[in-house]
Amino acid sequence: MSSRRNLLALAAAPLLLAACQAGVGPAPQRYVVFFTEDSAALNENGEQIIRTAAAAAGAAPAARITVLGFAGPAGSAGFNQAISDARARHVADTLVQQGIPAGRIDIRPRGPVPFEAMPTESRRVEIAIGG
Repeated sequence: MSSRRNLLALAAAPLLLAACQAGVGPAPQRYVVFFTEDSAALNENGEQIIRTAAAAAGAAPAARITVLGFAGPAGSAGFNQAISDARARHVADTLVQQGIPAGRIDIRPRGPVPFEAMPTESRRVEIAIGG
C-alpha cells in the first residue's frame, strides 16, 4: 500500500507543479455580508464580517480582493442593479476604511439573482480574498 501511495504521489507531482506555475493556488477566503430589502446599509454583524475580512486581507497583502454585490429579483432590473452596485461599493469603501488599499479591490455588481433558500440570501455582498 505504501508503494502505491508513492507511485500516486510521483504521478501527481508534475500536475501539482504545473498548477503552481500557472498561478493556481489555494481557494479564496470568502466572507458574506447580508442586507435588508432595498438597503445598502450595514448592520453590526455586517461591519464585524468586514472587519474580519479586512484582517484576513491584511495578512495576505499580495492577494486581490473581489467584492460581488447581489440583489433579489423583486422590483425593476435597474433598481436591483443599482442596489447591488451600492452594496458592493459600500463594502469596498468600508474595507478601505479598515486599511485595505483601494487598488487591491475589484468591485463587481452582479444585479438581481433568484431567491435561493430564502429571500435574504439574494441580498448580499460576497468578499473573496485571493484565488
